[in-house]
Amino acid sequence: MTRSQLSDAGSEEQQSQIVTDAAMETLLDDIRKLLDVDTAAILLLDESEQFLVATAARGIEEEVRQGVRVRAGLGFAGRIAAERRPVIIDRVATSNVVNPLLLRRGIVSMLGVPLMSDGQLLGVLHVGVLHARQFVNEDVATLTRAGERVADVIVRHRSFVDRTAARALQNSLAPRLPDIPGIELAARYVPGSQYGVGGDWYDVFVLPQGGAIGITMGDVMGHGLHAATVMGRVRSALRSYALEDDNPASVLQRLDRKMQHFEPGLIGTVEYGMLEPETGELRISSAGHLPPALTTGNQHAALIDVPIDPPIGVVSGAKRRFGQATVGEDALLCLFTDGVVERRAGDLDEDLGRLCRTLADPSLHTAEGACAEIMSVMLQNREPQDDVSLLVLRRLLGTE
Repeated sequence: MTRSQLSDAGSEEQQSQIVTDAAMETLLDDIRKLLDVDTAAILLLDESEQFLVATAARGIEEEVRQGVRVRAGLGFAGRIAAERRPVIIDRVATSNVVNPLLLRRGIVSMLGVPLMSDGQLLGVLHVGVLHARQFVNEDVATLTRAGERVADVIVRHRSFVDRTAARALQNSLAPRLPDIPGIELAARYVPGSQYGVGGDWYDVFVLPQGGAIGITMGDVMGHGLHAATVMGRVRSALRSYALEDDNPASVLQRLDRKMQHFEPGLIGTVEYGMLEPETGELRISSAGHLPPALTTGNQHAALIDVPIDPPIGVVSGAKRRFGQATVGEDALLCLFTDGVVERRAGDLDEDLGRLCRTLADPSLHTAEGACAEIMSVMLQNREPQDDVSLLVLRRLLGTE
């Protein structure tokens, strides 16, 4: 990520965080007045879903300043998170709370509710008083409604931060297409309109094995910041294995083993090929990914005959194979993700045929021209619902 990208992303996130913090403090002050309580605090579930982290507080600000963390299932807040229902404590004691700050603050009675969104636990909202009090059903209903407002603020803020961070991450990972003698390259990436960023990627790099070129296209299942982050790890791992192994099937096998061990639950499609620029020999392996299209002269293009093996993360120890083809002089090789050819009401075979016919158009003399025309023909006016990644390689005349 460049400094300017990091600065821009950080600035947007900081501004959003400032607005969110102010909104939280205002809500907590409103809650204190509405329920006539002395303290109000918000603890959010961390990414591990094991701990509740103090995020905002009024009347007990030290909870946030001291970075209080409560394990889900333990104590007052942990019980609310585990049971996902309101909890009342008439008399605070070491037997029903684990946070010593509550005792030191002199809180006597407490009420807390879970913060929920679409059935998912976000955290806990609790209030307390410095004198004995019996909270009643009306108090529970009031705090529950307030919790819904708090949850809405949290969800909107997280959505904004995820989109901002994911865009910056995606931009930082978008590879600079290398300058390779005898090879012309062009690429496109368009995020799906529904999520703004996702797990699609492409990559081209020169290998140490005799100057061969590594070419890859992949699609990690999922959308948003998480998918983009995982995509970055998959891409980096594939590059590492490609440096050490001249068998594309073996590279994907090692990638699959690594991802299943360190990223359990990850599912993705990947194809990786090695191209010899001087001869045009291409060896390519596919882990559940659609095969590339290749022009073969006489205004014809077709999908390369590549054995399609299981996607990454699906079958442990899956045997992986590779196919072979020759990229002739002036030929165009096109790698793409399913967002290029899949439409909700479309026919996949028909769309693949349209892509091949477009690639074979004799008027498209350059990789850039072919890339632009494919995007125009395949997407037309529609907003892509899924991410779209496209990479076109042209092997120039006289490279043999």
